[in-house]
Amino acid sequence: MELPFLPEREKKPRETGVTMMMDKGIGVGQVRDLISVAGNFIDFAKLGFGTSLVCGHSKEKVKVYRDAGIKVFVGGTLFEACAIRNMIDEFKRFVTELGVDAVEVSDGSIVMDHDEKCKHIGNFARDFTVLSEVGAKEDDIFIDPDKWAEHMESELDAGSSYVIAEARETGTVGIYKKDGTADISIINDILKKIPSRQILWEAPQKQQQAWFIKLIGANVNLGNIAPVDVIPLETLRLGLRGDTFFEFLPEEYQKYKLKKK
Repeated sequence: MELPFLPEREKKPRETGVTMMMDKGIGVGQVRDLISVAGNFIDFAKLGFGTSLVCGHSKEKVKVYRDAGIKVFVGGTLFEACAIRNMIDEFKRFVTELGVDAVEVSDGSIVMDHDEKCKHIGNFARDFTVLSEVGAKEDDIFIDPDKWAEHMESELDAGSSYVIAEARETGTVGIYKKDGTADISIINDILKKIPSRQILWEAPQKQQQAWFIKLIGANVNLGNIAPVDVIPLETLRLGLRGDTFFEFLPEEYQKYKLKKK
């Protein structure tokens, strides 16, 4: 069945409207099952934080993802764990042997000179798709709003394909307030200087996903999506869920919108 007035979604491999899924240690069989029903909607799979180092069959799992046309990278926390130990060469060998085709470069848990971070981005960009993350993982660390856009711009120039706006898997830090609502001032400052197609907004909560779809459209880049939320997110993008039901319908249909008390 084809419904009219659904927003047009790019086909894979797509550059906008990408979905980055967070894999926190699911098994190979679960990955195969997920791909069988939702593989067309997943563009990146992130093996969250340091799970790729402790999870069994990670290499086999990476191959399953890649065979389905899904780019894979390990969480930036593992990159930082290696950086602080002066083990970047070992990290590069690890991800190469693991078989991933993307790398996340971040500094959300440690203090890193930004020029050094950009050098790491340029180094990895020679062999991998690079996603660099901007923002701290702690809610009591203040980052000047101007620095968000400034750092994103320089990291894109250094070789990042996408810059990730930090929110953690909880969605309560970085671009969000403690209650999970969007920090509109930071987001607006970022959008004034950085094209939305190059930003991957971490949005683990449904309200956050719907908020960004209403702000930017169905083809907004969203990340830290749980495996069970991949298909529900796609329905949000298409206006097939209550939160975005009227978002893409013509004006003549708006009269059917339920009135709030």
